[in-house]
Amino acid sequence: MTTKPVTKVYPETDGMPLPDGAYQAPLYSKVNRELDVHFKDDPHTIVNGNTFIYYIEGDPRRSVSPDCFVIFDVSDEALESIERHNTHLLWEIGKAPDFVLEIGSKSTATDDLVRKRDLYAELGVREYWRYDATGGDFYGEGLVGESLVNGEYRRLEMHVGDDGRVWGRSEVLGLDVWWSEDRVLFWDRASESWLLSQEEERAGRLEAEARAEQEMSGRLAAEARLAELESELRRLRG
Repeated sequence: MTTKPVTKVYPETDGMPLPDGAYQAPLYSKVNRELDVHFKDDPHTIVNGNTFIYYIEGDPRRSVSPDCFVIFDVSDEALESIERHNTHLLWEIGKAPDFVLEIGSKSTATDDLVRKRDLYAELGVREYWRYDATGGDFYGEGLVGESLVNGEYRRLEMHVGDDGRVWGRSEVLGLDVWWSEDRVLFWDRASESWLLSQEEERAGRLEAEARAEQEMSGRLAAEARLAELESELRRLRG
């Protein structure tokens, strides 16, 4: 009698609501949208969040779901795997995320500081950032980044401005990460601008288009008035 191999199922969700979903969802949605827009022209860079990452083949219980993660240099085969499963199977993708950011909340802070931190180091996540919108109620500080060195996380240099804003450099993303008035922001030194979400980009384009249209209308009105005055001047001169 031949025994059929058991096919393991790696669910997209555990069916349970997020413990602090109402609080965290707007925060991680904004972060993921901004990074997704920034890296949209690179098809081999994946930006995702609140998605299961399975890290041991054959054991669906071994999973983690970062609030935000970025993976660079994803192969075509790995992209197909992600699309096919709608989850991240590390043995098919071939690598862990390069960047992870967790957002602190009452029910998740301890896990982020201990279990997840150890797990991300074990998996080889190059940078692990923690963002606390309250400024420190959950993590003890508003923002901290750590870089993996010889299998252990070492704190990145964090700067505090006179206005209390905290920022550090993510070499993995090539961006400065800021905590400012209960927001996490990304500064692109190359373009000297803050990252924007699709909604903010669209609003900016519409505003610019409206401003350009208004300026055009003003110029046309001025030209029409000038032509009218020149015509009147010629009439008066006979």
